[in-house]
Amino acid sequence: MAPTPALSDHGRTSLPDLKPPAFIVVRRSHTIVIMATDPLHDDLPAIPLVKSEGPKLVPFFKATCVYFVLWLPTSSPSWFSALIKCLPIFCLWVFLLAHGFSFLGAHSSARKILAGLIFSALGDAFLIWQEQGYFVHGLLMFAITHILYSSAFGMKPINVRAGLVITAVSALCYLLLYPYLSGPFTYLVAVYIALIGFMGWRAIAGLQLTNDLWTWTKLSACLGAMLFMVSDLTIAVNKFCFPVPHSRAIIMATYYAAQMLIALSAVECQDAEVSRKRT
Repeated sequence: MAPTPALSDHGRTSLPDLKPPAFIVVRRSHTIVIMATDPLHDDLPAIPLVKSEGPKLVPFFKATCVYFVLWLPTSSPSWFSALIKCLPIFCLWVFLLAHGFSFLGAHSSARKILAGLIFSALGDAFLIWQEQGYFVHGLLMFAITHILYSSAFGMKPINVRAGLVITAVSALCYLLLYPYLSGPFTYLVAVYIALIGFMGWRAIAGLQLTNDLWTWTKLSACLGAMLFMVSDLTIAVNKFCFPVPHSRAIIMATYYAAQMLIALSAVECQDAEVSRKRT
């Protein structure tokens, strides 16, 4: 027989204490976020789920398709070819700006990623005329981009193991390129590899799969950084070492995917900032 409910001093039936739900679902801008409400779960980061970011990326995908369909020859650089190459990056500017100036004003990580995309577009434009002596200018623009992205990803958690792995990979890449380098490129390429390796380390370090502290934005940053490294390594090998088959398609496909994923990582960067402060 089930026990009868206890009576209070006033003869009324007292109800058992009801526990609040451990999680609530909150709509935040254009995403759905699951937040922990139970104090036992307050150490968990918010888990943003993509709901409607896709439509904002449609212009980017269309611009990318235009680039690959036109496939303008690199042997005759022009302002039109520079525009077509930079157009997908312009669309990523719009993607971030579509989240509102208040969003960008409140979160430095998003502003840094937007600034990185601006310098990336400048780098793309310079590389259109790389055979006319503007390769170093493009290298400088992308070096600044990697510094901005590294700052956006933050310095916590440190993740020494990931740092050691990236250091080893970066050193191996430089050793592969070194015999083919001469003049100022001997040290310019070394500095650039160090910067992009540092950016990759900070992106990978933020992804803590074993501690259940990951979010889809951190995963996007990690994948984007790795694709960026693949793209730039292909550029270096193709330019300094030997021709890489289908190098342009590999370079641009991985580059555009990398920039899109890094831009996506800024969408809920406020949750990433909270997570970094807690760790």
